[in-house]
Amino acid sequence: MDLIIDKIKDLFFSISKLEIISIDKLPQSGSERNYYRINTDDKTFIATYGKNLKENESFIYFSNYFKKKNLSVPEIFCINTQRDIYIQEDLGDISLLDKLEEEGFTTAMYTCYKLSLTHLALLQVKGHVGLDYSQCITNTIFGKQAIMADLLYFKYYFLDVLRQPYDKQKLIDDFETLSNYLSHTEYKYFMFRDFQSRNIMVKEDNSIQFIDYQGGMQGAPQYDVASLLWQAKANLPDDWKNSLLEDYMEAFEKVLEEPIDKKTFRSQYNGYVLIRLLQVLGAYGLRGLFERKAHFLTSIPLALQNLKCFINNQTIGIAVPEFKKVLEFCISDAVIAEFTPVQAEVDTPLVVTINSFSYIKTGYPKDKTKNGGGFVFDMRGILNPGRFSMYKNLSGLDKSVKDFLEQQTKMPEFLNSVYSIIDISVEDYIKRNFESLMINFGCTGGQHRSVFAAEAIARHLRNKYKVKIELIHTNKENWKTI
Repeated sequence: MDLIIDKIKDLFFSISKLEIISIDKLPQSGSERNYYRINTDDKTFIATYGKNLKENESFIYFSNYFKKKNLSVPEIFCINTQRDIYIQEDLGDISLLDKLEEEGFTTAMYTCYKLSLTHLALLQVKGHVGLDYSQCITNTIFGKQAIMADLLYFKYYFLDVLRQPYDKQKLIDDFETLSNYLSHTEYKYFMFRDFQSRNIMVKEDNSIQFIDYQGGMQGAPQYDVASLLWQAKANLPDDWKNSLLEDYMEAFEKVLEEPIDKKTFRSQYNGYVLIRLLQVLGAYGLRGLFERKAHFLTSIPLALQNLKCFINNQTIGIAVPEFKKVLEFCISDAVIAEFTPVQAEVDTPLVVTINSFSYIKTGYPKDKTKNGGGFVFDMRGILNPGRFSMYKNLSGLDKSVKDFLEQQTKMPEFLNSVYSIIDISVEDYIKRNFESLMINFGCTGGQHRSVFAAEAIARHLRNKYKVKIELIHTNKENWKTI
């Protein structure tokens, strides 16, 4: 990491004489790119490091082209000669999803969504004119082949895991029918491809800016609208989805400067909603069911409920009988229940006690319940932040230590394995009305790794099972904090 920091500094000083106060590594998202915030006395900047040079080139090209047209994207200030690091405008930390989770479904939030769709229409239409689509990462157009790929993604990584018998040839035939129908959409402009609320940044003045459009290509504008309005995590009310679609079509017509066939537009929009919902289920299946990443497993029931809501209330206007039969099975109560974890209720007696401790200073925590059992996880196989001077007087509660453990160690893999183990017991204990379960995390000093892990497990169990938690950092009084 030190080498990358040095390269970022060299690049920054090639364009600016501002003094760098600090460079902070930001939490990594789903991609392989790494982001760093450059802090100066005057302002902040974002440095991006990515090994995928084609992806970098696409983002840089799109950003520069869109910025020249005054569209809602960050400005790129400079790129190094290796093309693996670039410095861009800092859009802050607040995404549209963050704002929605904080404020709820208010009038102000509706306005934010409407504004986002207005800027989307501008990006799709104005950004399309003169754009060199050969700069796309893979496909230059979201046509039949790409639609089939999304449908097969769902089939292989979610549907086939359910082990439900179906006529494979008839299903592929229905996929062909649907992809043919959607690939002949009347409108094809720049398609963001992953237009969801995490990729929409809301600045302090409530202006809207977009990020992560490097996967864009030419395609149907309805796909992006479907991605935003039907995002499972946001769970927008039905009346919002309907009204915002109307708002978007008005904005789209205004940018086009001509009317559109709204009936056809809506019909094809519904088809793209279905494609997007299935693509998301495929992604959750790959990350959750195959790679065993807990966050994605907990998202599957949300995605299934989203799909159920769509199928029960919308139509796509073409006959796909085998596909319909498969979808009805996917949204059945039995399948949704299979992926929905049991959750504690108000009178559930279970209390999960989670301890961080030091093997050297405090030893194993005592079991006050006298029940025995539970879990003890040794964190000393994870690289210790305490070895580094900048973290020595901090703890696992501090952001820089959290970022280090998440980005520079095998902590995420370790915790994913822990989730899988303890979830079995928590689910069973809730069902059997057990009263207590102890989970302990130990490291050398009981200050960094064990504290981070204890906090992460507590958060996981609260979110997934709504269970009562007692969280104790047994060596806190001995932490060498500043």
